[in-house]
Amino acid sequence: MMDQNVLLVDDQRDILRLLHSTLDTLKKSELKIFESPSGEEALLHSSRYKVDLLVADYKLPGMSGIELMHKIRARHPEAKVVLITGMTDRKVREEILNAGALAVFDKPIPLADFLDVVERGLGLVKTIFAAEKTDTKVEERHARLSDLLANFRQDIAADAVFLLNDHGHVQARTGKLRDDSLEVSLISALMAIHSASLKVARHNHQEALDSYHVFRGGDHDLIFLPVTPIYALLVAGVNLVSNGSVLDTINSLLALRLQVEKSLKSLGVTGELRTLSTAPSSAAPAAGAEIAAPIQKPVDALPAPEMEALLKSASSQTVKTNDMDDFWSQAAEKHGSKPANSEVISLEEARKLGLVSGDEK
Repeated sequence: MMDQNVLLVDDQRDILRLLHSTLDTLKKSELKIFESPSGEEALLHSSRYKVDLLVADYKLPGMSGIELMHKIRARHPEAKVVLITGMTDRKVREEILNAGALAVFDKPIPLADFLDVVERGLGLVKTIFAAEKTDTKVEERHARLSDLLANFRQDIAADAVFLLNDHGHVQARTGKLRDDSLEVSLISALMAIHSASLKVARHNHQEALDSYHVFRGGDHDLIFLPVTPIYALLVAGVNLVSNGSVLDTINSLLALRLQVEKSLKSLGVTGELRTLSTAPSSAAPAAGAEIAAPIQKPVDALPAPEMEALLKSASSQTVKTNDMDDFWSQAAEKHGSKPANSEVISLEEARKLGLVSGDEK
């Protein structure tokens, strides 16, 4: 693969070091990273080298990040741009997106989302998409599943429809969010809601999931609907849950859930709530739908390295029965005679303090 140049521009050295070290975690030898503390130096660099991705602060000394973006693109029209801002004004965000930036991030920068945008922008491995496989039968079933999502999106005029799994991967999608800069964080938060829904359903002794979650306003109206203990649907669009349309939209989504659940069962995915007692461990897209990977049951998560070390340490130590007996005997002797009420002392302690004679019982 050809080298791809990333130019980081910020007048704060700490930000440059943070972004540089974050990009280094991708371990892509073809990724060449350069730093500039100002827009002027960034322009000088762009006159000598190709820029595939510009990552710049919105407020730079001498010129704005948007001005720098336009000047860089005058020399490198295919350059992708990510802008960073410490301003929370929504108008600023809209200005940046309308200017053609790939993404905009507020400070402190959500690094998982930043990496995801970089990978998608440069065509590297996508962090929230599983790898594709080539099983023909599975691809055909995924094509039918993608048709369901694409047709539903068209019917209700949604901007995007996602099928998510409990690991935070997008298994199938059609359309895109207005601003997908924070897609990783959004999906992570939604899957936390999914996990909480499972717990509530268990406490409520439900045999099946029957809930939905509505978020109104913002860039989109969002509707999040669990399908099985492993999968959930996310629908995003404008005015999906207005007073006059919310019931129709929800009813349509519930009907889609039944169809998706049938498709998942055809892929061997069970949807029974009781099957999940603990937390879980390339067909051509149809009508604009994108298929990420064959849907599979989750595998058991491996223990964290820290936990493995503790377990190995514990297993290598032998505890003698006599040592255990001595411990409890000493604890009983030390604490057993103490009264439960801290304001009351024992008879033995009273004798030691001279409050009673030794003959009293």
